[in-house]
Amino acid sequence: MNKGHILVVDDDPDVLHTARLVLKRHYEKVSTESSPVRLETLIKREDVDIVLLDMNFKTGATSGNEGLFWLKKIKELRPEIYVIMDTAYGDIQLAVESMKLGAVDFLVKPWEKEQLLSSVNTVYQLAKSNEKVKKLEGRESVLNQDINAEFGTLLTRSSSMEKVLSMIDKVASTDASVLILGENGTGKELIAREIHRRSNRSSEGLIKVDLGALPESLFESELFGHVKGSFTDAKEDRPGRFEIADGGSLFLDEIGNISTPMQSKMLSALQNRVITRVGSSRPVPFDVRLISATNQPLYEMVDQGKFRQDLLYRINTVEIDLPPLRERKEDILLLTNHFLELYRERYKKDGLRLEERAKKQLLNYPWPGNIRELQHAIERAVIMTEGGAIGAEDVLPSRKEKITPTQSLKVEDVERNAVIKAIERSGGNLSQAADELGIGRTTLYRKMKKYGI
Repeated sequence: MNKGHILVVDDDPDVLHTARLVLKRHYEKVSTESSPVRLETLIKREDVDIVLLDMNFKTGATSGNEGLFWLKKIKELRPEIYVIMDTAYGDIQLAVESMKLGAVDFLVKPWEKEQLLSSVNTVYQLAKSNEKVKKLEGRESVLNQDINAEFGTLLTRSSSMEKVLSMIDKVASTDASVLILGENGTGKELIAREIHRRSNRSSEGLIKVDLGALPESLFESELFGHVKGSFTDAKEDRPGRFEIADGGSLFLDEIGNISTPMQSKMLSALQNRVITRVGSSRPVPFDVRLISATNQPLYEMVDQGKFRQDLLYRINTVEIDLPPLRERKEDILLLTNHFLELYRERYKKDGLRLEERAKKQLLNYPWPGNIRELQHAIERAVIMTEGGAIGAEDVLPSRKEKITPTQSLKVEDVERNAVIKAIERSGGNLSQAADELGIGRTTLYRKMKKYGI
């Protein structure tokens, strides 16, 4: 039994009766209509896969114009629906015309039952294959955004991380929703990826949505998808992240940043396990394992009425709280050595090592930016160090004194100020600062060295 919905539109009651008898044994839903008048309402409201459409509805009509009119109407309203044309008049020219307008097959009445079933089955398999291809294309597009991202390795010897690792072991193989809490830079995405890697869905993708960077105007389109023409830039049907992640895991990063109206829409989708694309009224079911993360104090936000309590309950079947790096001092040098090895190889500085004073400085620094700040500090030190050893002054040079912009309008001073502001606004993330300045990361390092930043 296929899950498809087949709609047969024909003015001959015998044709409708026969089609229903033949198809209902093979398809979950078979609808029949004797007139195309309700066709527009039906395809807007119902999730129809295939329409078997008669070419002529008026008594004595043989031109096929009515069928072509309704074929065009179907393709305008729901271009993804597959249409098989059905006529008693085997006009080859008419068949060619209907194919040009978007029909995928052409049946001449009276047809054999086997012929009807074979045609519908073939078209249904084509529809399912194309649907799968679109979903895979959407997934590939999202995953391609992650190709150049560095997700790192889960490294720790800290006692404060033992509880985290234990929880990952227990929850990974389940489908329970997980909420990961922690400051910026503590590795929330790394934990999410580790949970997915150990899950029963690991063969499918982990689809990430950065809700903190998503404008509210694009929220529904990105998460739920849209249909062609639903807004100005909607030039084609596009699945949202919930559909793309179907069968796998969906990682909602910075979930504490979404507005109250969007929280309501998110809650509705998670409760009903269906979404509706923007511009459509058809519900689309999804099957995802939900992993969320935030650096926001969600429980305080619930008390303040800024975050829905029912949504919080929906996303935190299991809650994992990541300790900041200042509470994981055993991990500072472990992570430092990992990053040092990574960037020594990348920047061809094989013999570079850390001086003892530099190690002490790393251990004594509070790391407000956590692991991400440590990683950027080591990368910068590897790039900027000219000798064979990284000294204390090379590890955190920006902490020795506060670098302030000048008021000069000289070109070099203006450029120096822009570099300083970009670094400050990015919280020390040099890749992000380079992007904001519109230059490459290597160019940024060269300018930092030039201006003593």
